[in-house]
Amino acid sequence: MQPLVAETFKGAKTTCFAYGQTGSGKTFTMMGTSDGSVSGMYTLASYDIIELLNQYEGLELSVSFYEIYCGKLFDLLNKRAKVECREDSRGRVQIANLTEKHVVTIEQIMDTIHTGLKSRTSGTTGANAESSRSHAILTYFIKHSGKVFSKMSFIDLAGSERGADVIDTGKKTKLDGAEINKSLLALKECIRALDQAGKAHLPFRQSKLTQVLKDSFMGNSKTTMIANVSPALSCCEPTLNTLRYADR
Repeated sequence: MQPLVAETFKGAKTTCFAYGQTGSGKTFTMMGTSDGSVSGMYTLASYDIIELLNQYEGLELSVSFYEIYCGKLFDLLNKRAKVECREDSRGRVQIANLTEKHVVTIEQIMDTIHTGLKSRTSGTTGANAESSRSHAILTYFIKHSGKVFSKMSFIDLAGSERGADVIDTGKKTKLDGAEINKSLLALKECIRALDQAGKAHLPFRQSKLTQVLKDSFMGNSKTTMIANVSPALSCCEPTLNTLRYADR
């Protein structure tokens, strides 16, 4: 985490993804264990950020936490209030009325994250008893004199799903899975377009997920993707797809 956090304090927009099939451990990677015995990416980054903040004068830290569920944005720090994603005159993505909590200590950060996780949408699938049914986006804002200097985002993507993963579940779960796969496909198309030198059109508006992540791929940005895979023999195909996706 330290290199990515260091880039954030140099003014870069940094992003860390967790991608993989349902049940492969993305939320565990981000959050760690509930009792704190194993630290996740949220905790590790928080310690590094607080340590660096103490070395600079005039910098402040605030946190936002929201989810994208079925193409809509919900503020996890404000009782899942619906918020809107818009672009300003400069083409920068802004999320209207999103809650930002000013934090000073590790304890305040983790309390804020736990509050948000309690509100996150989850459900049961054939592959996971408690599957995340939304994309969760946690953002740390580094501010100077009240203005955003840089930001660091953690994207806990909902798990990609096969039809077999939702065969014994209800209609709502199947519709959720279809929407999840649709948004992940849109993200894949954006990454593919970025990978092609000289590509004129970048399809960021194909989904809310790609729209809010626009600045994670443009300009002064540093992005890391963690590929979560399952060791099960039955998961060979999803594992290969995950590795191809992350490599691109």
